[in-house]
Amino acid sequence: MDAPILLVVDEDSGVLEALSNDLARRFAPDYRILSEPSPASAFTVLERLAAESRPVALVVAGQRMVGTSGVELLEAAHRLHPSAKRVLRLERGDYTAANPAVRAMTLGQIDYHLFTPWLPAERWLYPPVTDFLADWSRDRPPSFAAFRIVGRQKEARSHQLRDTLTRLAFPYQFLTHDSEAGRQLLAEAGEDGSRLPVMVFRTGQVLVDPSHAELAELLGASTRPQAGRYDLAIIGAGPAGLAAAVSAASEGLRTLVVELEVFGGQAGTSSLIRNYPGFPHGISGDDLAIRTFEQAWLFGTSFVFAQAVTGLAGRGPERLLALTDGTSVTARAVLLATGVAWRRLGVPSLEALAGSGVFYGAAGSEAQATEGQQVFVVGGGNSAGQAAVHLAEHAAAVTLLVRGRALGATMSDYLVTKIQAIPNITVRLGAEVVDGHGDGHLEGLTVRDLDRDVTEMVAAGALFVLIGAEPRTSWLHGTIACDPQGYVLTGQDLPRGAGEPTPWPIARPPLFLETSLPGVFAAGDVRHRSVKRVASAVGEGAIAVQLIHQYLAQPEP
Repeated sequence: MDAPILLVVDEDSGVLEALSNDLARRFAPDYRILSEPSPASAFTVLERLAAESRPVALVVAGQRMVGTSGVELLEAAHRLHPSAKRVLRLERGDYTAANPAVRAMTLGQIDYHLFTPWLPAERWLYPPVTDFLADWSRDRPPSFAAFRIVGRQKEARSHQLRDTLTRLAFPYQFLTHDSEAGRQLLAEAGEDGSRLPVMVFRTGQVLVDPSHAELAELLGASTRPQAGRYDLAIIGAGPAGLAAAVSAASEGLRTLVVELEVFGGQAGTSSLIRNYPGFPHGISGDDLAIRTFEQAWLFGTSFVFAQAVTGLAGRGPERLLALTDGTSVTARAVLLATGVAWRRLGVPSLEALAGSGVFYGAAGSEAQATEGQQVFVVGGGNSAGQAAVHLAEHAAAVTLLVRGRALGATMSDYLVTKIQAIPNITVRLGAEVVDGHGDGHLEGLTVRDLDRDVTEMVAAGALFVLIGAEPRTSWLHGTIACDPQGYVLTGQDLPRGAGEPTPWPIARPPLFLETSLPGVFAAGDVRHRSVKRVASAVGEGAIAVQLIHQYLAQPEP
């Protein structure tokens, strides 16, 4: 296989030579470093590489060049090599909003930037370029597959397994059951294909339509808590729960996190989070989740997966959690960080196709499968916008269906601007999906125009639904005070009157994030009046731990 190309373009001969040489010192063993002194010569090289189907990983262009700006060259490079990452080289010093790089990033004309000078390269060049290449490799076929899966492409269970492995960062290869390679793998595994999907682990172990618990155990994850009492039990491994685990474990609390599905929560499905502090080019939800999960683990947090908490009760100074397998957890304090689930459309025909062309959430594992298709996204918030932008890199056309009359009412301005600049994204305001069609998988939709009250049928290869959320709190009914929508009440929002079904039961006032059961706290999207942003959930998780310290230092009488 040809080595991927790193192309450097700059009219400053000194910069061109120095940057090319520095990149070669670190990346030459795996990449071919090319350098061109002008936009014209670079464009000629890019055309030749495209004609030869040579993989281009990065194009690095200086911002200022005669006749053609670096941004214009990078846009041209993107048309020839859509998967190549575009890097704009800038001079340090101009940190104003008028810098062309700011607008170029907002419009999606560039992916990253590098500053001159970049020395020492070990700090300012090699780490960011490594990250850029890692992002480029995400959409490439893996060179190694921990799992090989045989299944039906547009089947819900196949989608669930692909989504889980993607979010866990396990490289896998998916083979359709009717392909030659798929039939060969089934034969090697001793399976006749009557039950699908079939998973073959790198060790040779075979799983047939495994449950989430079976997959978790194969990957070495614990599905049962260790014996003994914990200082803090956290329910949910989304941003709030993981942030709390990092803070609690790092401060010496014996901490347990119980998660039914995959760490990262709703945020873990986001293709790109651009407004999270510390990541100027953005970070994918699964990357952020994996980093925080490993950070919490390295501080000593214990995790239990594939288990739901079915009950919560107080027993003196202890809080008891009942799990689905019949076991229980004893802790001195509890944090509810169960987050929210995507709200369902409630259309029977679409519910029947869930996982078979209809997806709730961004479903990053399915983006490449939309190549050349007509794709629809339902929703007007940031998650829907990011999903549309990500899908537009693969699908032939993406239509964003929004019930409201203005996209900016619920979506960040930078994202609205970016969507408007992407030619294969169409925004339809005042529109909703009312029906779906397909034999075993989605083939078409019926869309209603709310202003004209007319419907039309459209062909659709996939539908991604991100229309708000519902709290995961039905299991708390009668135990913890919630608002009418099911969000957990905390602090000053708690009911105080004796006639309330779950009034505050003791003399001292509740702490800021404390629920109606003393010693049980809530953080993140599950909490009433929380700010539905990843950074806010992380902040609440950290704040909750400080409040828990305060609670533990003054035990209830």
